[in-house]
Amino acid sequence: MRLDKYLKVSRIIKRRTVANEACDAGRVQINGKLAKASVEVKVGDKIEIRFGDKVTKLEVTAIKETTKKDDASLMYRLEG
Repeated sequence: MRLDKYLKVSRIIKRRTVANEACDAGRVQINGKLAKASVEVKVGDKIEIRFGDKVTKLEVTAIKETTKKDDASLMYRLEG
């Protein structure tokens, strides 16, 4: 699944266009490398997102095409 779609489906970022813009601005890394919105996300990948001065680190635990709001947080595990 594309990174921008994963961020939207997992509800880490509310809109796919916002996720796309965050990737284009160089605020998203996968496994320590800057990631474009079109990068394929796999289970086990470590994603790091910078929101201003706040850094969110998470690990991908599941990939689903659609999910309910209550189940979205099961798609990733927050780190440190």
